[in-house]
Amino acid sequence: QVRLVESGGDSVQAGGSLRLSCVVSRYINYMGWFRQAPGKEREGVADIDTFSDTNYADSVKGRFTISRDNAKNTLYLQMDSLKPEDSGMYFCAGDWRLRAVQTPPAQTDFRYWGQGTQVTVSS
Repeated sequence: QVRLVESGGDSVQAGGSLRLSCVVSRYINYMGWFRQAPGKEREGVADIDTFSDTNYADSVKGRFTISRDNAKNTLYLQMDSLKPEDSGMYFCAGDWRLRAVQTPPAQTDFRYWGQGTQVTVSS
């Protein structure tokens, strides 16, 4: 069983920055970040594969950066120029596949999930 624990969520003003972290109990090939706003479906934000290739949803390109530190089994999401529409619960996810199969990533691409961390951006 793979366990994922997110942290770093907070309340910030629009234009601000946050860095989310996700500690994983062991190395896993393919990882991603998702978010879910109240009343909306969970959507893929970014992913990174075992070759460190990355993909982003159009809504966050140029503002968010996904990265991983394999020595620490930690996934990060650096979020800059935050907007109110970025608010929501952010989840990290992992799977054993080597590469992404679609962009942005879909929930069905991932087997393991964290419990989420809340991000609130006020205008």
